[in-house]
Amino acid sequence: MATSKPNFLLPIVSKMYCSSSQVVFVVRRRPQAVGGGGFVVTDCSQRVVFQVDGCGILGKKGELILRDGDGDNILLIRQLKGGLVQALNIYKYKKWKGYYDYEGFQKSVFSIKEPNQNSCIPTSNNPVRISIEPKLNNGQVRDWNFEVKGYFPDKNCSIVDSLGNIIAQVGVKEEIEKVMTSKDLYHVVVQPGIDQAFVFGVIAVLDYIYHESTRC
Repeated sequence: MATSKPNFLLPIVSKMYCSSSQVVFVVRRRPQAVGGGGFVVTDCSQRVVFQVDGCGILGKKGELILRDGDGDNILLIRQLKGGLVQALNIYKYKKWKGYYDYEGFQKSVFSIKEPNQNSCIPTSNNPVRISIEPKLNNGQVRDWNFEVKGYFPDKNCSIVDSLGNIIAQVGVKEEIEKVMTSKDLYHVVVQPGIDQAFVFGVIAVLDYIYHESTRC
């Protein structure tokens, strides 16, 4: 699988969150007296770039907010519910929608489908998939644009596009893994041209799905 190195910007949320070079971020679980506090994202200079508020701060389950380093809202992310009846069985699934929240105006920018609730571990037949809204006009026949490869709770996964190109990778440095039993500190590598706010919106949902820092 080739690493994506686009010579263009992919501003899913906004082009202000795209960089012309690869960027490495550090994610740290926010210390809170109660669960659901969320996490903080810093760059190589330890400057806070993004922060995610979970249900412990917002007081609402199934709702997340991605903010910038100054605490201003970027994305409002909400959980929706749906169902699919097939062959006399009901396979329930949950979806999320991400809304760009700018100066009081909200527009839908992406949706995420969780793995089937009967199998919390995603497989090649049951991955976490992301669709961009409005649909990207790139001639593809699939009804999704990105998917998550690997297993997020192990902090060993990638977000890839429909062609298999990696746009972002989640991992833990070996020296940190040796001294920390938990995965409360990990890094995210975002490829050039990729919308970083979109990437961390997806990671916020993955964090919630797998009962981590954003979930009460």
